[in-house]
Amino acid sequence: MRERYPAIEPQQHGMLATGDGHDVYWEVCGNPAGKPALVLHGGPGSGCKSWHRQMFDPERYRVALLDQRGCGRSTPSAGTGLAALEANTTPHLLDDIEALRELLGIDRWLVWGGSFGCELALAYAERYPARVSELVLWGITTGRRSEADWLFRGGVGVMFPEQWYRFAEAAGDDDPVAGYRRLLHDPDPAVHRKAAEDWCAWESVTPDWPPATGIAERFRDPAFALGFARLVTHYVHHDLWIEDGSLLRDAERLEGVPAALIHGRFDLQAPLASAWDLHLALPGATLDVVGEGGHAAGGTAMRERLLAATDRFAGV
Repeated sequence: MRERYPAIEPQQHGMLATGDGHDVYWEVCGNPAGKPALVLHGGPGSGCKSWHRQMFDPERYRVALLDQRGCGRSTPSAGTGLAALEANTTPHLLDDIEALRELLGIDRWLVWGGSFGCELALAYAERYPARVSELVLWGITTGRRSEADWLFRGGVGVMFPEQWYRFAEAAGDDDPVAGYRRLLHDPDPAVHRKAAEDWCAWESVTPDWPPATGIAERFRDPAFALGFARLVTHYVHHDLWIEDGSLLRDAERLEGVPAALIHGRFDLQAPLASAWDLHLALPGATLDVVGEGGHAAGGTAMRERLLAATDRFAGV
């Protein structure tokens, strides 16, 4: 089993002008006559990566990717200013996705997303079920307040008390999300850069299994770390602009949409129970539990399962 398809470059790319101050970067790769698919990255604020293109057979798929508002190649960037947080909510992201579909002339597409991208994929599919042919979701999260509390308000901290204590103390607030959000908005570069470093040090603890040590490679770019931390705290502070429990409640709208759910048993950021809850709520979903998997899709086993899912749907 391959871990990924060979690297490919975009055939088309551009900037989608939203009309409210944002320009959203998009690209398309693969076979122009292939099955349409959409990639939704996580974070929020991670941006699309080159390996995302490699999760699809380039002979059988036409894959669209976009950098969500405020991150990646989209402008303005949350790593350079707070203007990127204006007109930046989940409903805005859903509008961008639909505008890209119309721009590309796509009727229906497979929607692929992990972590926050999973929540965004569910929200999009429930708003536009007729536009979604299949779902491939991994690192399952369902937009519930309890999931954010687990990761950012003390839940998983019981497993990493030393790192959690440093993270929570530096917040200067009983609610770490509110505390870091305030620090990340501080005009003093020394304050907001230190807050971004502390936030991303905590974010580095939990994605992988076994847990990694030190700050993750992607956070060593100060501008990326600042933008990422600002976007995550912005969205979590506002409960993702998703009514608590609504994505599970409204999953019945997706009856008839095949869904492959892929989740690591040792996912410390999003415990397996969320994937199980979605499996029960989502008609026609299959749940593939990766025994040695964590939250990130970096491991060979996780990527093999993701490839198996897109291969399975390629001819549908």
